[in-house]
Amino acid sequence: RMDSLPEAVLIRILASIPAVDLVLACRLVCCQWKNLVDGAALWIGLAGAECEENAENWQNFYFLSKKRKNLIKNPCGEEDLQHWGEVENGGDGWKVEELPGDFGKEFPSEEVHKYFVTSYEWCRKAQVIDLRAEGYWEELMDTTQPKVVIKDWYAGRSDAGCLYELCVKLLSENEDVLAEYKSETVAIPQDSDADWTEISHTFSNYGPGVRFVRFEHGGQDTLFWKGWYGVRVTNSSVTVEP
Repeated sequence: RMDSLPEAVLIRILASIPAVDLVLACRLVCCQWKNLVDGAALWIGLAGAECEENAENWQNFYFLSKKRKNLIKNPCGEEDLQHWGEVENGGDGWKVEELPGDFGKEFPSEEVHKYFVTSYEWCRKAQVIDLRAEGYWEELMDTTQPKVVIKDWYAGRSDAGCLYELCVKLLSENEDVLAEYKSETVAIPQDSDADWTEISHTFSNYGPGVRFVRFEHGGQDTLFWKGWYGVRVTNSSVTVEP
């Protein structure tokens, strides 16, 4: 009989079951199983080397650690403009180019090979991330309120000046704005070093109700040259973290 097994043995058995099944099925079997699934010992074992001594909710910590991934699709232009909506194509519009590009620099990571580049009038593009569709359920977002970490990379050319902006919003079910981060308008001068710069922001303690993340960035050149002399962006990311 399962209920006669020592707790340590039962924890080892439960640890072999997929985490989603532990939460959605096993914890409903009986009070003992619910207490084990809701307790720290099982999840500390599952988290292994990723565990943190001060984690308040091991179950959520485990899910957030294992599910951590970039929620932005096509962040580096490998699929042209696919997955990017609400595209504003000022001037000659957005273009995807190979790194390092004319009068540009290589990206700090060898895994990034392309970037998006803007033109002589404002170019903007956005993605809206459905957190529930990505596996972050309502109770998790409302109660735990995990960190939502935003990162983006931008650069200019060494022969042309440009502008860059980033705006990220946390939205409710009805797409009301619950929290917002908007960068200043970054001006990169002509004759810059063309180095890539990372910009980041972390949302925390944002309150209940967050269901979507809207990520938007863009820019233009400041010389109004025909073609693609504006800001370059790549390796954008949105992650939900413990």
